[in-house]
Amino acid sequence: MIARRTLLAAASATALLAQPLIATAQELPRNVRLVIGSTSTGGDTYQNSAIVADALAEHLDINIKVDAVGASEAFKALGRDSRGTTLMIFHDQAYLGNLYGVTGYDDPFEGYTVGPTVAINPGNAYLVSKDSPYQSMEDILTAAENGERVRVAIQPGGVSEIGFSAMKNAASVRAPGSEENIIAVNTGSQSDKNQAMWDDLADVINGSIQANEQFTQLPEDDQKAMRFVWITARPGTIEQAPAEGMGETTRDDMLHYVSPETSVTLDGEQDFTFDKEFYFLFNKDMDPAIIEQIDTALTEIYAKGEIQERQKAAFFIPNFLPTAEAQQHLTEKRDTYAKVIEQISGDS
Repeated sequence: MIARRTLLAAASATALLAQPLIATAQELPRNVRLVIGSTSTGGDTYQNSAIVADALAEHLDINIKVDAVGASEAFKALGRDSRGTTLMIFHDQAYLGNLYGVTGYDDPFEGYTVGPTVAINPGNAYLVSKDSPYQSMEDILTAAENGERVRVAIQPGGVSEIGFSAMKNAASVRAPGSEENIIAVNTGSQSDKNQAMWDDLADVINGSIQANEQFTQLPEDDQKAMRFVWITARPGTIEQAPAEGMGETTRDDMLHYVSPETSVTLDGEQDFTFDKEFYFLFNKDMDPAIIEQIDTALTEIYAKGEIQERQKAAFFIPNFLPTAEAQQHLTEKRDTYAKVIEQISGDS
């Protein structure tokens, strides 16, 4: 009998030790690891994730550590943990990488649960040198129609490439066959793309307001001087940016480079736009109650308004959508870009 009681006591102690994991199956645990699809602690993914993590941790009185492990490792870590102790924040690269066939990018809508959106980086842009003969996207697309080769420096396989795909698609819609004159110059980081322009290896480069605005303020005779020709964000997104904009480029200045003033057609009737949106990703088997808890917490956080001020101060546009709305929005967005990529693939 004593031995049996000892065994029962040991079993009870073991159950108690295991209880925290069981008890927290329907809510976030005390300590959460938030992995991100970037290895940089100075980039926009980390900055945006840190703002959201701080607000969520304070609101729920838990600890959340942002871990910049990169896309491949982040997806692996998320896939191993269904308890809610590992969450992920990334942006459109998650599905664009899959659409472009980049190794390591499975379909996030199938392999994971897409969660709420939290913000937009409105800065995705394309630039030319200040002494370029191309003054606008209209000039670039017209040049392609006239048989000129226009070289565009991008980092292939995602956010950097989607605008390039849109250029080729627009050329094809305007003048079938002219898309062959929009040529990719595949590079790496932003500094590599900048250098491609300075070395006269590219006529146009993918860049960002944040990274390249400083070069647009240089005098025209400076070799590094650049000029914006296109900002891919929706006009409604830029309209939410601070009036002072960034650097010496005001919000009104930026609006000259977005639709409809700068038109890159999607289908001959509407313009192509692209907002770089950040959102949560969850393990496919994680308890839906945890997702509901996060949705509720973020709804309350955004209702207070403080997080929006922090995001705008870092040049992010607040964009909270709870999970159900975010999934519908991002699915429609993914499907639109899939058609663009499929179209230019068929043309090439």
